[in-house]
Amino acid sequence: PLLFLSPLAARSAVAFVPILSANSCNHRHRPMLFSSVPSDVSTTESTLDDLKEDLVRACTRTSGKPLLDEIQVLVRDLEDKAELVGLGQSSALTGLLAGEWELLYSPEDVTRSSPFFWAFAQAFPDQADQIFGITDSIPAPIKEVGPALQTIELDPAGSTTTGKLVSRVKVATLNGLATSIMTTRADIVGSIGFDGLKIRVDTTKPEDSTAIQRFFPGPLGNMINENLPPFPSGEALERVQPGSSTVIMRTTFCDEGLRISRNEAKYDEPYVWRRKKFAGSETF
Repeated sequence: PLLFLSPLAARSAVAFVPILSANSCNHRHRPMLFSSVPSDVSTTESTLDDLKEDLVRACTRTSGKPLLDEIQVLVRDLEDKAELVGLGQSSALTGLLAGEWELLYSPEDVTRSSPFFWAFAQAFPDQADQIFGITDSIPAPIKEVGPALQTIELDPAGSTTTGKLVSRVKVATLNGLATSIMTTRADIVGSIGFDGLKIRVDTTKPEDSTAIQRFFPGPLGNMINENLPPFPSGEALERVQPGSSTVIMRTTFCDEGLRISRNEAKYDEPYVWRRKKFAGSETF
C-alpha cells in the first residue's frame, strides 16, 4: 500500500503526465517527463523538467551506454535544481518510492542493481570485484541481462519506514536458450535520515526458468517453477559476515516519474529508475 502523503509532502511533489514521444530514441513507449504544473507559474519547474528529460535521453539512447562521468554530471545538475526548488526531496518520508520501477541506467552490470549484490560485496569485500569481473566479462549473446525491475511496498503504520522490496532481473544465457528472472526479496527495516532506507536481503530465486520448462514441459514444469524453494541468501551472507545482509539505499531524488538511488557503499555511482506503476495501480 502506498504511504499516505502529508499535505506538506504532497505540495512538494511534482506531478507527472506520461506523454509519448514520436521520436522515441529506443522505439518504445517512453514517457517524456513533463510537469503538470501550469506554465505561467515560473520557468523553474520547466527547467527541472528539461534536466529530467536530458537524463532520461542519455540513459535510453541507442548509440551505446553513456559513461559514468556523463551521468554523474546530469544527475548532479538535476539534484541541485531539485534541491533549489524543494522538489523530489525527503524520499524516505513522502511515500513516492512505493510502486514498480524500471532501471534505465546502472553504473555497473545491470545485475548490480539488486540489493543482493550490494550485500554480497559486504560479505566478501576482498573477492567480490574479482568474481563480478569474471561474470561481467561474459559477452553477448552467451549472457544477456535486462530488463531490471524493482517493486517497493511501504507500510504507513509505525514511526519509521518499513516495507518490502522485490528486485527482478532477467538473465538470458546461451543465446537465449535458457532464461530466468533472478528475484531477490528483501525487507525494508527502517529509514536513515530523509533519504535512506535500510534493506535486509531475505531470499534469492531464479523464477520462470525456461531451462526447467525445457526439461519438464507443460504443467509439470510450471509446478516445479512455482514450488522451487528460494535460496535463503540473507541467512547465508550473515553466516559469512554478520550484518552483511543489510544494506542502505540512498534515494537522492524521487518524484512521480523518476528516481535516483545509490548504494551508500558506492555513493558516487547512481542508478536511474523510471516509474512503471504506482502502488496499487495497474499502469503508470
